[in-house]
Amino acid sequence: MHNEDIPETLAILPLRNTVLFPGVVIPITVGRDKSIKLVRESYKTDRIIGVVSQKDMNVEDPGFEQLHKVGTVAMIIKVLQMPDGNTTVIIQGKQRFKLKDLVQSEPYIKARVERFAEDKPKTNSKEFKALISSIRELALQIIQLSPNLPSEAGIAIRNIESPTFLINFISSNLAIELPEKQGLLETKNFVRRAKQLLEYLTTELQLLELKNQIQNKVRTDLDKQQRDYYLNQQLKTIQEELGGNTPDLEIENLKTRAKIQKMAGRGWKTFRQRNRKAGTYQSCRSRLFRTNQLSGAPIGFALG
Repeated sequence: MHNEDIPETLAILPLRNTVLFPGVVIPITVGRDKSIKLVRESYKTDRIIGVVSQKDMNVEDPGFEQLHKVGTVAMIIKVLQMPDGNTTVIIQGKQRFKLKDLVQSEPYIKARVERFAEDKPKTNSKEFKALISSIRELALQIIQLSPNLPSEAGIAIRNIESPTFLINFISSNLAIELPEKQGLLETKNFVRRAKQLLEYLTTELQLLELKNQIQNKVRTDLDKQQRDYYLNQQLKTIQEELGGNTPDLEIENLKTRAKIQKMAGRGWKTFRQRNRKAGTYQSCRSRLFRTNQLSGAPIGFALG
């Protein structure tokens, strides 16, 4: 669809929890009566509708003022009736538009719209090429670190040649909040939008790396604990089969030996002290005895 093909009025399909970007194909589940009627009637005609995210996802029946002002022209590719009764619609974004004023509210919203053209970048500049290359590389790293993302996503990103579609595709699939996605959709300047996306990618990659580091550390600690427990159980089994002591019993034996040695040390200390006293007694007795022999005076000893 070219810019001049945007109709003056569009049937507006409010989206509760997603943002549609030009060129991107997404499935949406349609449950509101107004939305089902809009899809069925549009599918029978030119299949062109306007898709706009609502400001508050908790509002069940948003009015014109409760919608963001910038949305995406979309083509209905397929309408599927699911076994659970829900209606799934596969749509493809074409180009941005801006809401002007309300035409009708019933049976669904119709509004006058105008083009929301973006500023085209100088694709030959080195800065632009480096920016696109950085975005592609970060997106591929995120896919590698994210176990829930299929490897086909990486193949798709490698094969996208259009810088505009690359930015839109990554913006649509990046795990950021809806207001941030809506902000990317509303940014007219392509380079500014690309730089903002690069910041989101950098933050997401840092969070994933930190998350993986934490998980790997926890996994390593658990593996070490399990390995140590397994080895201890094996050692205990072997010692029991050989008739030896288990590690716990060995520890108790070592504690008992340490107590005995401590008590023996105390006894030896007491013995040495008493021995020194006995030596002093014998020395004094010998000197007094020799003195007595020289003087002839009697000496009495109290032995106890």
